[in-house]
Order: sequence, then C-alpha cells, then structure tokens
Amino acid sequence: MLKFFGNIVDHRRDDSLATTMRKKRFALFKSLLASIPGSLKILDVGGRPNIWKQSGFLSEFEHIDIVIMNIEKIQVTELRMTSIIDDATNMKYVSDLEFDVVFSNSVIEHVGDYQKQQNMANEIKRVGKRYFVQTPNLYFPIEPHFLFPLFQFLPLPVKIWLITHFKLGWRGPVKDRQKALATVTEIRLLSKKEFVALFPEAKIVEEKFLGLTKSFIAYYGWDTP
Repeated sequence: MLKFFGNIVDHRRDDSLATTMRKKRFALFKSLLASIPGSLKILDVGGRPNIWKQSGFLSEFEHIDIVIMNIEKIQVTELRMTSIIDDATNMKYVSDLEFDVVFSNSVIEHVGDYQKQQNMANEIKRVGKRYFVQTPNLYFPIEPHFLFPLFQFLPLPVKIWLITHFKLGWRGPVKDRQKALATVTEIRLLSKKEFVALFPEAKIVEEKFLGLTKSFIAYYGWDTP
C-alpha cells in the first residue's frame, strides 16, 4: 500500500502524479514567460539545474539566463546558467528588483517556521519584478516528502518512530534520534489560508488530483490572467 502511494507522488518517476503535475506547472510557467518580450533574468530560489534541463527551458527560450540560488554551491554546466550561495529568507547578495522573474518550486515549506516563510515571501517580492512560487498543500492526504498518508498530522513521537524504522519516500531510515527529529521537523507545509496570506496580491492556482488540492501556485506580475 505504501509503495502504491509512493508511486503516485514520487517526483522521480516519469509516470507519477508528481511528474505529471510538474509538467503542467511548467507549461503554465512557459506560457507566462512567452508573454514577456526581450531577454529575461530568472532567479531560481532553492532549485537544481536538472529541472530546467528536463523541462527544455534552455532550448525553448534562447533569451533567458537562469541564476540558481541555494545554501550551498550547485554545480552547473550550461552557459546560460549560474549558481550563487545565499539564504532564501535573507537574500543579502541580491539587489532590489534585480531579477525579471523569481521562481521557486517546493522550497518555502523547507525554510523554517511561518515567520521564516514570511521572510522568504518578502524577499521574493523584493528582488523580483514577477514571481512564480509553488508549494504542497498541508491538507493533501499523502505527505509528499515522506510519501506516507497523513504523516504531517501524526504526533511527533510517532513520526520519529516511523522514520527510525522505515524508509519513507527518499528519507530514512534514520537511526540517530536527533537526526530523525531534525528530519521530521524540517518541513512545514502550508494551508491555503497561510499561502494566500504570504502572497495576497498573487493569482493562486490549485493543482488538483481526484478533486483534491495537491499543491498551490502563486504568480504575480504578468498581465495574463
């Protein structure tokens, strides 16, 4: 049963729900980018080069340069892609409105408590003229990182016991209790109400599966509705 749920939401599988939804998400993002004339400088907050290669951005958009920002140096090989080290909640090396577009995919749930998430949202709006931010829905029944039904609502001791005894998603088993605690508390999923509060000026898109909202997208700065 757990393998079945895992296959549904595992982003590494080409036939998974997560992969299918990511393709639709990028189709929306591409349509928005296509509406902007001229060259574009994109900041990817917390991303990886492979997501841009797999989605074909560099071949489809010859006028785009991508800067990948992370807490550690990321190796890049593409000519129009660079990497910088910075903190998503305090982008001290990025100037106001330095980027035409700020992009972030499944990152804001990893930065800490709600105040840290607010800081990240504020920084995204400070450094970018436009933004496109995605995050999983707190109330989707399968937790997308541990690939376990309702994991996000389990008591902390139960979460720790599970991750110390089993491989959940692409995490664990984690035998050290302190590391297990850090693993299960590193993620703070957002409800729609919280996400809207972070990006009140944005258009919110709900990504659906079987009528349930799996994740949210907030985008702002385009004339396109």
